[in-house]
Amino acid sequence: MNHFKTKTTRLLLRNAYKSTYSWQLTLVQSTLSTIIHLSYFWRLMSKYCAIIGLLLFVASCRPPVFPPKPPGYFRIDTPALHQYRVFDQPGFPYTFEYPIYANIERDTVFMGKKTENPFWINMFFPTFNGVINITYKDITPQQTLDKLNEDAWGLSFFHHEKASGIVTREFSNGMGVSGALYIVDGNTASRYQFTATDSSRHFLRGALYFDVTPNADSLMPASVFLQKDIEHLLMTLKWK
Repeated sequence: MNHFKTKTTRLLLRNAYKSTYSWQLTLVQSTLSTIIHLSYFWRLMSKYCAIIGLLLFVASCRPPVFPPKPPGYFRIDTPALHQYRVFDQPGFPYTFEYPIYANIERDTVFMGKKTENPFWINMFFPTFNGVINITYKDITPQQTLDKLNEDAWGLSFFHHEKASGIVTREFSNGMGVSGALYIVDGNTASRYQFTATDSSRHFLRGALYFDVTPNADSLMPASVFLQKDIEHLLMTLKWK
């Protein structure tokens, strides 16, 4: 009986030892596997970090790319003051004051044809690359005031499709001259057009043009400056 107990105890101890050894062996294997996986993971991460670092370095070495600048407008230098001189040529049926920074030339050809009379002129503004075309007509039974006004109105409102608005300002200068100044807003070929008459004999029409692509924003400084000159012309206009 004692021999049996002793043998049984030895068997239990042997089994316990084997179980403990197996558990320790499993733990060691698991630890080694974890270490191997971690080592592989860190090697892999090191490669990815090196690649990412290389890409960032290459990207940082590229020259900076700047977005394109919006198109600019040419600079317009307006004269410091509005100064005037008298236009009073022999034989002309009208006289007025015009800026000293403008040049007047007789207009002999209109749209490829000879002008209706010798009293058509062009007022050039070299600083602004602009010109005021001035035409003159006699009021006759065949060329009535109503017809002349209608033709002038049609030419002024010819730009209405591109215009954002048209303002009509009537005037009378107290010297037998009355008429209207048309202010055309938007990217149109002519911002200012005007008519003047004594309602019985004389009829004059003018229009301001710039020899550039119409752009209301870029031409605004010149347009605003020349508006005062046009108004001064109309206020000093007299018939002979």
